[in-house]
Amino acid sequence: MKKLLIMCGTGIATSTVVTGKVKSWLHEKNIQDRVILHQSKISEAIGRIDEYDIVISTTIVPNSIKHKTIDGIPLLTGVGDDTVYEKVLKKIMK
Repeated sequence: MKKLLIMCGTGIATSTVVTGKVKSWLHEKNIQDRVILHQSKISEAIGRIDEYDIVISTTIVPNSIKHKTIDGIPLLTGVGDDTVYEKVLKKIMK
């Protein structure tokens, strides 16, 4: 089971929207049982980032964790969202 974190600046607005979209996508792909979803604000998650297998962020992240995160903005705009889902799927299936 993979641990997926979705984070934004406050842990309320954009992460909630992205969480809903990711949940729907997981159900469409019938892989919801392979993932445990977590939602947080970046300030709470930054010190525990290594606890997660997949991290999607809708906010700017420090350079020290950039390599561990997937940019979630395309999931908000709809432009390039397929690329985000492909990256997530690849990490889920690892």
